[in-house]
This record gives sequence, structure tokens and C-alpha cells, in this order.
Amino acid sequence: MLELTKRITHVDASEIHDNLVLPYELRIRGRLRATTETNLDVGLFLDRGPVLRDGDLLEAKSGEIIRIRAAEEPVVTARVETGLPLARLCYHLGNRHVSLQIGSGGAIGEDERMGWVRFPPDHVLEELAERLGATVVHHTATFDPEPGAYNQTGQGHSHGHSHGHSHAHSHGESHDHTHAAGHTHAHGHKHTH
Repeated sequence: MLELTKRITHVDASEIHDNLVLPYELRIRGRLRATTETNLDVGLFLDRGPVLRDGDLLEAKSGEIIRIRAAEEPVVTARVETGLPLARLCYHLGNRHVSLQIGSGGAIGEDERMGWVRFPPDHVLEELAERLGATVVHHTATFDPEPGAYNQTGQGHSHGHSHGHSHAHSHGESHDHTHAAGHTHAHGHKHTH
């Protein structure tokens, strides 16, 4: 069994030993036993990280390079006009916390003014999409959803700041912040008198 332990970014096509075709639900895992296109047993031993995308490359301990391919799987594609209708569809489906693949146009001859959202079959989401004006189609296709703003590798970092300032002053003088124009400004300080 080949032990795939390292994500790599680029090799010459001639260096690719085999392809590993996986559906989305298996491409989100870092530990997995599977069989390549040529029936080679492989095991994924990857650190937790980003979802494996179609075309990603993994290197075995022994040096072989295996390319990941997204499998065709049952999906639902909801088509709707681009612009506000597509934005509204994405917003409402995304509010359901499901993975979504988003695109526009498609096959040659399809209307480029149409956008689409792809997701795993789910009758509740399908009904929602139809209520929002989308045409829903069940079919098989690769499913490669958006990675999410906080999951993209090599893209900065996320952090939060808390700027809660509380200043208490206790003394006998007045600290009225008035100006000649007769208005008062709050400065974020708490004055106790």
C-alpha cells in the first residue's frame, strides 16, 4: 500500500504515477484507504487541512505522485439569472450551512446570463431554490464546493480584536465635554462623580 503523506503543488504531468478518484465526502478526510484507477491500494495520512480538490497532487513516502480527481456523483444544480437572483439564492442556501458549488454559464451554447448553484440532493433545499425562481435539475457531476473564506490556504489569517475601554474617574470636578456650539460629545470614557 502506498502511504500518501504530503500535499505538493506542481509536477510535470509525466511524473504523475496514477489518479485517485474520490467523491466530495471522501475528499474532506485526511485519513482514508482507497484504490487508484489502476487498482493500486493507497492510504491517505495527511494533516488536517483543506479539502482535496480536483487536480491536487499527493506524494507517497516512496516518492510516487498521485493526482486527485473529483468523482461524478449525484448532485442538484439550481439555475437562476445572475446578479441579484443568484446572490439571493446563494445567500438563502448558504444560510442552511451546506456546501455549495457556484458558477455561471456552463456548456457551449448555454446562456451566460444564467448562474448556477450545485449541492447534494436535499428536497428541502430544492424546494427553497424553486421558491426563489431557480430551475432545479438532478444529475451526476463532479462536486467541488466553495472552500469558504476561512478555509483557503495561503490566504492571510483570521483574528479578532476587542477594544473595550472602560475608564472610571472619581473626583469632585465636573467633566462636561461641551463645546461652544452647545453640543456634547461622547468619548467612550465613563466618568463617575
